[in-house]
Amino acid sequence: MKNIITIIWMVLVSVCAFGQIEVLKLRHHIKTLAADSLNGRGTGSEGEKMASAYIIKEFKKIKLQPKGDAQGYLQAFPFKGGMHGTGTEGVGHNIVGFIDNGAAQTVIIGAHYDHLGLGENGGSLDANPHGKIHNGADDNASGTAGIIELARYFQKNKKKEKYNFLFISFSGEELGLFGSKYFTDHPTIDLSQVNYMINLDMVGRLDAATHGLAISGTGTSKEWETELKKLAGDIKIKTDSAGIGPSDHTSFYLKNIPVLHFFTGAHSDYHKPSDDWQKINYEGEKQVLELIIKLVEDLDAAPRLSFLTTKNKSLSSSRSFKVTMGVMPSYTSSGEGLTVDGVTDGKPAQLAGIKAGDVIVQMGDIHIKDIQAYMEALGKFQKGQTVPVKVKRQGEEISLSVTF
Repeated sequence: MKNIITIIWMVLVSVCAFGQIEVLKLRHHIKTLAADSLNGRGTGSEGEKMASAYIIKEFKKIKLQPKGDAQGYLQAFPFKGGMHGTGTEGVGHNIVGFIDNGAAQTVIIGAHYDHLGLGENGGSLDANPHGKIHNGADDNASGTAGIIELARYFQKNKKKEKYNFLFISFSGEELGLFGSKYFTDHPTIDLSQVNYMINLDMVGRLDAATHGLAISGTGTSKEWETELKKLAGDIKIKTDSAGIGPSDHTSFYLKNIPVLHFFTGAHSDYHKPSDDWQKINYEGEKQVLELIIKLVEDLDAAPRLSFLTTKNKSLSSSRSFKVTMGVMPSYTSSGEGLTVDGVTDGKPAQLAGIKAGDVIVQMGDIHIKDIQAYMEALGKFQKGQTVPVKVKRQGEEISLSVTF
């Protein structure tokens, strides 16, 4: 009996040591990266340097090969702070690690680790953001923790995949994709030999009730939709074909690389000081990472993915915005209308009485069937205009007046 118990214990230790996603490790990474001591990980800040030191330490533990500048993990890049690059110049750092399987082609898995710092460079949805620490637990300590643990899995799973792996933690994302743009313009590997890129940005708030996971970029290769539907299991996924979006996968799509962006949805803490580690759904993030593992493993035996260009209506229509509501749309809701995940204090929606959880179904004479209809409607209104807006709240339709 003693020998049997010993064997079982050794098997369990072996399983834990080689490749399983562990909630405790995810919690530790996110709690560390979203600590007040890092002051919100602003690009080029001391907090960013503290975060990068932690990520490098983890990459070294996993024994990833450095693939940054001068045979190190760091890749420096220039940036300008402030909104739309109008502020002071600085230097940020990507962190790049590599698993060399001796393959001709490589899979890239990335996530940005920077956030809004002390609210000094814009982007915060807090009413008075300056001087407040924006810890960014979901955005995007969650994605950073995810790539660390995915790197651990693929390094320790006792399998030599048919592709190499490049793991990248980007900085400068919040200021305008500075880090990923720089990497794709100054790559440390041959981008022509990259099969696809997976981006993790805000993967820490999987809704336990709906299991909603938004995956964009599915139109960048004909294989994506089939694979995801086959592997999703209990996770309810909502896909978007566009290769261009407000995160780092865009930089790779523009280099003709198939991409996917995994995103568990916006929430009322988005870009606010209240985005803290205690609010992360760690079991939910584990599910998302396990789906990515299944996807990568399933594609390991497949030929190189084909690249397709996509229509990106959402960005082209956004340029015509003359007004803003101040709501954070749900990107995971599948019902008709625009579900509101969050409302910014002091903006037209909040002043009109719109609340998180409301579903916007009509603005003026325009029926809102989905997020695309909502974005197109915004382009039709003028500043100072008052518009009747109908929302559904707990099954009841309510009429409100929004002044832009």
